[in-house]
Amino acid sequence: MEFLASCGITLWQTLPLGPTHQDGSPYQCLSLFAGNPLLISLERLAGQGWLSPEALPGDGPHPQRQRHALLMQAQQNFFRHSAAEQRTAYTAFRANEAYWLEDYALYRALKYSHDERIWTQWPAKLRDRDPEALEEARSDLEPIIEHIYFEQFIFSEQWQAVKSAANVRGIRLFGDMPIFVAHDSADVWAHRADYDLDEQGNPRVVAGVPPDYFSSTGQRWGNPHYRWERIAASGFRCWIERLQRQLQLFDLIRIDHFRGFEAYWEISADHPTAINGRWVPAPGEALFNALQQHFGALPLVAEDLGLITPEVHALRHKYGLPGMKVLQFAFDGSAKNPYLPHQHETNCVVYTGTHDNDTALGWFQKLPPEQKQYVDDYLGAPGEPMPWPLIRAALASVAHLAMIPMQDILMLGSEARMNTPGTTSGNWRWRFTWGQVTPDIPERVRHLIQLYNRG
Repeated sequence: MEFLASCGITLWQTLPLGPTHQDGSPYQCLSLFAGNPLLISLERLAGQGWLSPEALPGDGPHPQRQRHALLMQAQQNFFRHSAAEQRTAYTAFRANEAYWLEDYALYRALKYSHDERIWTQWPAKLRDRDPEALEEARSDLEPIIEHIYFEQFIFSEQWQAVKSAANVRGIRLFGDMPIFVAHDSADVWAHRADYDLDEQGNPRVVAGVPPDYFSSTGQRWGNPHYRWERIAASGFRCWIERLQRQLQLFDLIRIDHFRGFEAYWEISADHPTAINGRWVPAPGEALFNALQQHFGALPLVAEDLGLITPEVHALRHKYGLPGMKVLQFAFDGSAKNPYLPHQHETNCVVYTGTHDNDTALGWFQKLPPEQKQYVDDYLGAPGEPMPWPLIRAALASVAHLAMIPMQDILMLGSEARMNTPGTTSGNWRWRFTWGQVTPDIPERVRHLIQLYNRG
């Protein structure tokens, strides 16, 4: 947090924080509500007295099994030695978050006891949530379930400490909420009737997008689609609960794939690619009416990239939601390209690139010579190395907010790319180290923020 404050940065955006599957994608999480226990700071637990400092391994990431063992130790020490006030906080967390926590803890315990298999491969009574079978499982798996409660309590406690530390420094937290839900998740298992599934729990149709900038075969995400008529009949309860939870964690939230609220791409579940599908209307207006009625002004940003129709723009404008402008999409040679800074509107968020793009340096290095020249001409034949000219263009935009990926601040190339859409391996692995943050970076960033009145 001190680094952000020293740079003069007042908004910090993260990827979704949920527990992931083995591929690491934060857009295919095991829960819409839970936090990823890999984000729990063991050092902070040691500082609270729940772990011995000597038990912690050296620098670097801790192997998952080792982390699990240490978290088990922390749980034991917490219940043996915590003060009454701390135990009261734990009890209150269990009660306040029971609407999602109980199903999630049972789901995770059942996955563990079934070798991490998807819930559709569990015994039929557990798959179909037979009450007697679930009660027996809760009894048999009580120690595992209790540990998952503890993990989520600690995650929540630590994240609230992060949020408080940010907010007191004038830094807001900017979250990210996927539109769709992973099929293998506590939410789909626990609320199966809200999704378009067959009798065995398998999707009839799945989500994705048709061929686009990123992939000639489109992107087949595989998420089950909602039964929107049922969700609407409930007053959009599940979406209200989702947003309520995210607003506990963040000050501002990006909604991924906003165009799916106007119409979504429906692919038959037996099709291997997203080429063959159809657009199906979605009740976006009714949903956002319900959210606005419940929350008032919506602190949301619409991810409106891709194939965007006038109807999608109208939906976003009706609720005053900022859209996104990505500078890497701007330089196709047309002065009317909406992503060029001189075309930006105030109510938007400009990015040099997102987690789905190459880094700005990697992108620029791959451009053909004539396109590099066009970029240089537009940016005023800059004398400083890429990606700083692109960073300057983002900060100079009239867009209300400007977001710069850490990879671009560190001037990293394609080796630091976070995700390549349409691929399923080798993504979501990039991490920076503090050794990469040179002493000149805070002053350089702070100077540009002040120069363009971004404070």
